[in-house]
Amino acid sequence: MPLHIIKLCVGCESIADLEGWIAETSAERRRRKQPDEQVHTTRMMPKRIPELLEGGSLYWVIKGMISCRQTLLDLRAVTGSDGIGRCAIVLEQKVIPVEPRACRPFQGWRYLDDKSVPRDLAALGRFDADMPESLRRELAELGLL
Repeated sequence: MPLHIIKLCVGCESIADLEGWIAETSAERRRRKQPDEQVHTTRMMPKRIPELLEGGSLYWVIKGMISCRQTLLDLRAVTGSDGIGRCAIVLEQKVIPVEPRACRPFQGWRYLDDKSVPRDLAALGRFDADMPESLRRELAELGLL
């Protein structure tokens, strides 16, 4: 059973913001002739790497709601210019919207077991998959989704 990570998506107002940032970063990496991969760097390296790489995802919290996920492709130990070890989380560039769920702020990242993850919107086959994100977020905050 895969294990997942949950993390705050600081600076993003919406899933569209995140997708825009991914597209900009991808274009810049291609322009510089670097590998076209999305890498998010964080301070702490997970200890349970094999479980995370067995189909795990990074679930993004945007404006207090778990909103979307990206599949984990790799976790690499890197050293910053300051000499401090970090973790480079390599992600699939495709962003998958999930059922919005409220989430309190926290620092860093947390493990999220497979039983606790919100379902992908596309897999639900419900009307809310085609709903604008802002409306979906508002209805979820009111407890109506």
